[in-house]
Amino acid sequence: MTEAETVALSLPPLLLGLAADLVRAIDAGVRERGFDDVRPAHGFAFARLAPGGASVGELAEHLGVTKQAASQLVEELVRKGYVERQPHPADARARLVVLTERGWACTRAADAAAAEAVRPWVATLGEERLRGLRDDLARLAPSGRLRPIW
Repeated sequence: MTEAETVALSLPPLLLGLAADLVRAIDAGVRERGFDDVRPAHGFAFARLAPGGASVGELAEHLGVTKQAASQLVEELVRKGYVERQPHPADARARLVVLTERGWACTRAADAAAAEAVRPWVATLGEERLRGLRDDLARLAPSGRLRPIW
């Protein structure tokens, strides 16, 4: 095995561990900011809904779950006041799921928690290396989609 192959094989556990640590830190930060009734899976849904809403089918595809599972998640988030269903502007048969003000507030809390979680990375790597890491990861990420794997 070449040195490059050895280095490459060391990356998956490091990246997965870092991702898990980041999800835990964001989840803890969201809870500290008063949103203790959401899970990380909700955050992955919010990431898809934030730009302008999505149908249940689009959300299911984004999360990598069945439409039934996405529908159940949406129902839970409606009950908790994070999302609402609206008429779909392009499909009279579909409903558009959008964030409510509470959903947007939770999203802002997650953004603040994420910024807090990565702040130590600047101190560890420095701004230039961190920018390079971001650029390299952007080149390697096939779709950039955020979705849970659990």
